[in-house]
Amino acid sequence: MAATARRPLMAGNWKMHLNHLEAIVTVQKLAFALRDKDYDAVDVVVLPPFPDLRSVQTLVMGDRLRIGYGAQDLSPHDDGAHTGDVSGSMLAKLACTYVVVGHSERRANHQEDDALVNAKLHAALRHGLVPILCVGEGLDVRQAGEHVGHTLAQLDRAVVGLSPEQLGSIVVAYEPVWAIGTGEVATPENAQEVCRAIRGLVRDRVGQEPGREVAGGLRVLYGGSVKSSNVGAIMDQPDIDGALVGGASLDPNEFVSICRNAAGPR
Repeated sequence: MAATARRPLMAGNWKMHLNHLEAIVTVQKLAFALRDKDYDAVDVVVLPPFPDLRSVQTLVMGDRLRIGYGAQDLSPHDDGAHTGDVSGSMLAKLACTYVVVGHSERRANHQEDDALVNAKLHAALRHGLVPILCVGEGLDVRQAGEHVGHTLAQLDRAVVGLSPEQLGSIVVAYEPVWAIGTGEVATPENAQEVCRAIRGLVRDRVGQEPGREVAGGLRVLYGGSVKSSNVGAIMDQPDIDGALVGGASLDPNEFVSICRNAAGPR
């Protein structure tokens, strides 16, 4: 894999908000506000709840919109007696491009450990989906000064069994848990420290020149109270290639501003 210029990626995680009718309106507003030069500068992605995906697919494909979309989670299983689960093959049939894996809310509220995150990562790749792998620390870990080691350990366990090519195809999102939905945000320098370390771990796992190429092409996002007012400073950091945006992505005008400010100029 040759290292290339990393294209910014702004992914709006809607979490458990917006029914399918509201999803249609939100995507329509985004499509109306975004211009060709916005899409030329940054990849714009929405991550709706499962029930909204078919409506978003119909709108995006029917109107040939340049908005990408994906899911917030998937099952580690491909099919079978798994009530309530949604498989990667189902998401692929909906033409999803992305799927979030290992979000801190899944880890905390559904007790997902690194082994399960690893299984989901492999499931996503089996079905041609691009995983957005989330890693990050809680406040106690940050205050103890162990945030880099904690985050890298999560990442290292999550990517067990991936080939260099697969490792280069994923997206990694650094989300300091203490900054999610709290209004708190890591300083750009704090975020850069961890994102640089993430890229370094990927380089070291692959090794030597191929490792530099894979790490150089890896997209690393920041997630944690991202807004139009702070995304520019975040994106100025050399190892941050985009953002996983939560609550602010529910407001189409704000999300458009985030995408534009991320692309610059600043």
